[in-house]
Order: sequence, then C-alpha cells, then structure tokens
Amino acid sequence: MEHITLLIGIVIITALVFDFTNGFHDTANAMATTISTGALGPRVAVAMSAVLNLVGAFLSVEVAKTISGGILDEDSGIRPEVIFAGLVGAILWNLVTWLAGLPSSSSHALFGGLIGATVASVGFEGVNGDAIVMKVLIPAVAAPLVAGIATLAATRLTYRLGRDRAPEDTAKGYRAGQIASAALVSLAHGTNDAQKTMGVITLALVTGGVIAPDSDPPMWVIVSAGLAIALGTYLGGWRIIRTMGKGITDIQPPQGFAAQTGAATVILASSHIGFALSTTQVCSGAVMGAGVGRKGGVVRWSTAGRMVIAWALTLPAAGLIAAGSALLADQGNWGVTAVAVLAVAGCAVIWALSRRKPVDAANVNEVGTTEPVGVITAALRSVAPPPVGSAAGSDTGIVTGPDTTAESTTDATDTTDTTDTTTEQPKAVATAGSAASAASSGTSS
Repeated sequence: MEHITLLIGIVIITALVFDFTNGFHDTANAMATTISTGALGPRVAVAMSAVLNLVGAFLSVEVAKTISGGILDEDSGIRPEVIFAGLVGAILWNLVTWLAGLPSSSSHALFGGLIGATVASVGFEGVNGDAIVMKVLIPAVAAPLVAGIATLAATRLTYRLGRDRAPEDTAKGYRAGQIASAALVSLAHGTNDAQKTMGVITLALVTGGVIAPDSDPPMWVIVSAGLAIALGTYLGGWRIIRTMGKGITDIQPPQGFAAQTGAATVILASSHIGFALSTTQVCSGAVMGAGVGRKGGVVRWSTAGRMVIAWALTLPAAGLIAAGSALLADQGNWGVTAVAVLAVAGCAVIWALSRRKPVDAANVNEVGTTEPVGVITAALRSVAPPPVGSAAGSDTGIVTGPDTTAESTTDATDTTDTTDTTTEQPKAVATAGSAASAASSGTSS
C-alpha cells in the first residue's frame, strides 16, 4: 500500500506538471488576438488570463467526470503506472509542439496519452470507444468548424455595422470589447481545461483505491489544478501566441472581438454539457473565420495547414509515446524510474533547443518569415479583392502581413515604372524645346 501511495503521489505531481504545460501552451487561445492588436500589453494580458483561468476552474466539474469515468473504464485493471505513462506522453508532445510554435491541442495530447498507455497495458477493453467518438472525436471536428463559421458571420456583421464610422471613433469600443471577450475566453478555458487535470488526478485516486469510483474531484484537487494552470498561463506561451496572433492572419480589433466572443460561446456551451473539446482548435477556427470574414482579409493557409497536420498527429503521437512509456513502466519500480528520468531529459533537451531562438513578451509581435501567396489566397482575393491604396487599406483593415509582401513589392515596382515613364515624357519635351530655342538664337546671330 505504501508503494501505491508513493506512486499516486508521483502521478499527481506529473498531472500538475501537465496542467502547467497546458496553461502556457494555451495562453494564446485567450490572449493572442488581444496582444497582437495592442488592446492589452503582453504581461498584463497573461496576468489577467491567469487569474480568470483560476476562477474558471471552480465553475464546473462536468468535463472532469468525462475524463475520470468516461473515456477509460475504471474497472478494467488500469493502474497508476498507466496514468503516469499517459501523462508523460501528453507532456512531451505539448513541449514538442510548443517548440515548433504550433497551437496543437493539449486536450487531445492528454486523451491520446491516456488511450495509448491503456491499450498498451490493459488492451482495448480498457477504452470506452463510444465515449471517445461522441465526446472527443466528433467535437474535435465540429467545434472549430462551428466556431469558424460563427466568427465569419460575426466579423462581417461587425464591419457592416461600423462601415459608416471612422476607425478612430470605434477604436476605444473595440478595445474594451476585446478585453471583455478575452476575459470570457480565459474563464471558459479554466472551466474546460483545468478540469481535465482534475479528472486525471481523480482517476488516479480511484485506481489507487483512495476514493470510490464515480466520485467528484475533491476540493484540494480542484484548487491545485486551478493554481497549476494559472501559473502556466502567467508565464505565457509566447511562441504559440505569435503564431495565433500574427501567423494565421493579421487581426484587426473588430476581428479580434468577433473571434474571441465566438470562441468563448462555443467553449462555455461545450463545458456545460461535458464535451472535453480542444480550446486550441476552437480558438484557431475562430481566428481563421475572422480572417475570411473581413473583406480583403486573407488566411495564411500554409500555416493553417501545418496546424491541421499537428492536430491530426496529436492523438496518435502522444499515444505512441505513452504506449512505450507504459510498457517500460510495467516492468516495476525501475521501469517507472526510467520513464521519469527519460521524461525529464526530454523536457530539458526541448527547453535547451528553445533558447536558440527565444520568443518572449518583447518580440512576440514580430514576424520574421515571409510566406508566398498561395492558390487559395489568390482565389479568395479574386472574389473579394483588397482595396487599392494605403488610405483605403488602413480604413478597411487590409492585410499587409508576410503573405502579401511579394505582391505589394510587385505593385510598388509597377507603380514606380509607370511614374518614371510619365515623368520622362515632359522632360524630353522640355529638352527638345530648349534645343530648338538655342538653334534659333544661333541662326539669328
């Protein structure tokens, strides 16, 4: 029993480490658009998000019940070693995608890790397939689509309502709206994502015989999970904030307001009914919808494509890492120790690699890469071409990000050539006139 108690303690600590990575991995969901538009400073934004994540952790336990007694069968012989291995898979995949600056799903990393470890240790009978399909896979596909479509409509409505107003007249209102909607997303994120760690810890307590099956998370579990995700949020996942705020599309304040409001609505609704969806996918879908919804706005589809690939890989990749960890952990105490040592070593390597090109609050809004105009972007522009001229561009919030650099340079070159041609003609006429006058003077003399 002493060994089980010690192991459960290790599982709880590992779960809180995952919760911490979930916090800084998903800070971008709430604050990327607010930071990119300048509605809030980076440090103030992440501090506000951290507080509201903590508050949100106390609002519901429905998602925690889905984790602890939904996707896995508590009576199938799952042991704390299995949960530990699942958490290791989720943490390592979270850090890999953070290093790449890709807003992948921490939720799906956790699900993939738990499923992979359970299948490797117990078999497929330890997994509730129906619950995975209904409460994980279907929301994973539907949620970003719903958020994207809702935000597209909201963005167009927002611009239509403000079309007769100067941008400086509406700037203060949109700034306040962005701050309020970002606060709502942070609250929703705490309500949904902090509960996932609560569910894992509760599952560990059930498998270790500490509490009865189908129990709600104890209060100390709720408090510790809320604090861990809040601390991770405060540190800020600046790499992913850069991708969400600047890499998908250049967000203007009206778009940021629409995207955050739409995402918060979807997340809160899913938390109420117990859907453990990915807040990352919801917020990413909302940002894409905001980019398409603005006339002249474009989405950088190559970046979006990399994100979708990461989404598709998250479940199997975290599952494979967790399965290998579970097979090693099943060997006994030395196996658990080996998994822990390898996990710490992997985290250290990823952290060292991240220091080569650090991203922090000072440079989070800098975008140092350019992206060519692709086929999808060109097609969108042919349907809704951006206004011509800098004045029109500033009034309508036209995208001038990396994906339009090449086109803008070409346009500028063409304009210069035309200007040179038109200015050279009067010069030639003037020169010819002076020569004629000189000749006439010479003849007279």
